[in-house]
Amino acid sequence: METITTIADLRERLAAHRRAGRSIGFVPTMGYLHQGHLTLLGRAKAENAVTVVSIFVNPLQFGANEDLAKYPRDLERDSALLEEAGVDFLFAPGVTDMYPQPMQTVVDVPKLGSELEGAARPGHFAGVATVVTKLFNIVQPDAAYFGEKDYQQVAIIRRMVDDLAQPVRIVAVPTVREADGLACSSRNVYLTPAERTAAVIVPRALAEAARLIRSGIADTTRLEQMIAGFIRAEPLATPEVVALRHPETLAEIDTVVGPVLLLLFVRIGQTRLLDNRVIDIASENGMEAA
Repeated sequence: METITTIADLRERLAAHRRAGRSIGFVPTMGYLHQGHLTLLGRAKAENAVTVVSIFVNPLQFGANEDLAKYPRDLERDSALLEEAGVDFLFAPGVTDMYPQPMQTVVDVPKLGSELEGAARPGHFAGVATVVTKLFNIVQPDAAYFGEKDYQQVAIIRRMVDDLAQPVRIVAVPTVREADGLACSSRNVYLTPAERTAAVIVPRALAEAARLIRSGIADTTRLEQMIAGFIRAEPLATPEVVALRHPETLAEIDTVVGPVLLLLFVRIGQTRLLDNRVIDIASENGMEAA
């Protein structure tokens, strides 16, 4: 594995592979890697001749009172994991490599990016879209891999790619979970032992939503209120976003009549956790009958 820190060096090293017609798979990350990242990498390796992983904690996507300074970082640990996994290139730029001067250009998907998690974190998704666009311009991948845990982020990146005609295929990979159901996340390291125990309320809320819908409740406002109440029963949990949406467009819906996406953004102590599930009772009932 080659570790590269500058844009010019990475472009030079990838140019030869691109001229040879080798496909490039790209996994952008902020580091402190976990099994979810390694699953993305495995998919990228299986589908491409060359794999690139970036590690860059992007300041543009952190708000003034968020966790940029304390976001977990361990490049030596991450490098060892990527080396063992067989990555071809690790791109690990510093802030001055990515932003040698203050950015005046912003990429934004304002409607999708200002609701749900975006309402709780103003400007976050503009920071994500901007850095992902810059990374796509640097790496020029054939395909880029993202986890479905960040469902809204994937939807925004897909819309950005479509709107800007960016020549990259976006691949969403199912959420990887820990043994108790909690979605793998770099932020899980923030949780105290008591908070880690409490955090299982998040995946349990997904299961509770499916149970409620299966019981015949279809009004989304009522369902959202019931799911939020279920989460609040855990004293350490504060639901910040509980939303049932159309699974493809993220549009608001009044009644559950088919597959529905449940998006959760829950604060456990001082840590915000994301999770989601597409609930399709017809499909689930069919699976149970089979």
